[in-house]
Formats: sequence, C-alpha cells, structure tokens
Amino acid sequence: MDSTTLLQQLVNAVSLGSMYALIAIGYTMVYGILRLINFAHADIMMVGAFLCFFCLQLGLPFWLACVLAVVFCAFLGIAIDRIAYRPLRFAPRISMLITAIGVSFLLENSFNVFFGSGAQSFSAPAIFTHIFYFGDVHISFSTIFVPILALFLFAALLLLLYKTKQGIAIRAVAFDVRAVALMGIDPNKIIALVFAIGSALGAVGGICYAISYPTIEPLMGVMVGLKAFAAAVLGGIGSIAGAMLGGLLLGFSEVFGIVLFPSLSGYQDAFAFLFLIVVLLVRPVGILGDIRLEQSRF
Repeated sequence: MDSTTLLQQLVNAVSLGSMYALIAIGYTMVYGILRLINFAHADIMMVGAFLCFFCLQLGLPFWLACVLAVVFCAFLGIAIDRIAYRPLRFAPRISMLITAIGVSFLLENSFNVFFGSGAQSFSAPAIFTHIFYFGDVHISFSTIFVPILALFLFAALLLLLYKTKQGIAIRAVAFDVRAVALMGIDPNKIIALVFAIGSALGAVGGICYAISYPTIEPLMGVMVGLKAFAAAVLGGIGSIAGAMLGGLLLGFSEVFGIVLFPSLSGYQDAFAFLFLIVVLLVRPVGILGDIRLEQSRF
C-alpha cells in the first residue's frame, strides 16, 4: 500500500469512525445513567435524517432543516423516555430492554408505512461534494466536515458534563439515582436531559450519514446502529471518551480491513464486529471500561 492510498484511507476511516462515535455517545449516555441499551436510538438517527430531508423538500435552508431535525429528535427522545421508559424505571431491566426493542420496531414500521420502504435521495448542499486535492489525495468537504463536527460536539459535551451544574447532576444520577433523589434533585428531569442530548447527537449522526451516503430509507439505522452500539461496547459502554475512541477504532478496522483484504470486500461489516470480538476477548469491559460495572462511567 503506497503513501497516497494510506493517507486517503486514513481520512476515510476518521470520517466514518466519527459518525459512528456521534451515534455511540447516545447509547453510552443512556446506559451510563439507566443501565439500559436503548435500541430505539438507532431509529432516532433515521428520524433525524428523514426530518432534515423533508424540511429540505419544503424549501427550507439546509442549516434550518438540520436545526429543526435535531431539536425535534431531542424532544422525541424525551417523549420516548416519558411514555415508554419512565413507567418501567424500577421494573426488571429485561422489561425496559423489550420495551426499547418495541419502540425501535414502532419507529421503523411507522416510517415504512407512511413514507414507503423505498430509498430516498438526500440532496445536501453542493459544498459537501466539493473535492479538495492534496497532491494525489482527494478529500471531499463532507469527509473533513464530519470529524470536525464530531470533535466540536465531543468537546462541548465534556464541558457540559464537567463544568455545569446540569453535568454534575447527570454524573451524580449515573452514580446513584436514589441518593440523588434524597438530596432534592428530580432524577427524572436529569434522565430526560440525557435522552434529549443523546437523541440530538443521534440526529446529527443521521444527518452526517445522509450527507456522506446520500440515500435514506426507514431501515437505514439498523446496521449503522449495530455498529455504533459495537463502538460503544468496544470503547467501554458508559464511557463518553470510550464511545468516541470505539467509534474511531471501528471506522479504522472497517476501512483498513477492506484495504488489506480487498478480496473480502463483500464482508465489510464483518471486519468491525471481528475486531470487537478480539478486543473483548482481551478486555471484556472495553478499552476504557471500568471493571467495577456499578461505578459511574462519566
């Protein structure tokens, strides 16, 4: 592999991994505070991409379509928590897990019924298809934009978690929800905030996916969501930094798996999960996971 190919694939891997990381953060935040795998999160990503698409169809500017989609998904996350998860807060965890799967199927089939199962072409602004030339390396603007956006949102999230009262409350609820309630903090409001943040990041990930692979359909979140969940587990489920690291590593394993073994390109999805299995065999809690599973991950 020559240096040009190496640099080209490095950029592609960082871009793909950043998209996985944005979605993985939503998984890891909800798990960190509720010990729940929110399988509906991948479909919120799909909802975000579709809402942005339909806002563009109405003639709205791209930036406004993105803002409206992200805000709607934030409120959708709050609504899902309020309707589906809060009544089961102290029920066995398997009940919440089954409910999460049910919400996922509801979103997928609702969009399938009302908007059709066919793929829709997502028309992002032309700037995202602009190609920059660095010698023999060709990089599209979208490939640069996604990692920069992911890094900015990651930094903003860390500032929220460690420099604000809301962030302190989130980390406290993740540590011990009952103790927080005894200290006068309403844990349901904090949990709703976590769902809002995670769902908003999922919507951003969905829009980034639609920009990079300009086709959307109701089941688009299934495989991407599985990979993002794998990224969260790889980095250490419940760790924000772990989700970011896991997303990047998963992107690298997927891209370079094809580069190193081009004859196995049809098994592209398998490379990411194979890498996950190898890492978990060595470190079952993930790279940045805490072996004390009941300790706060934030």
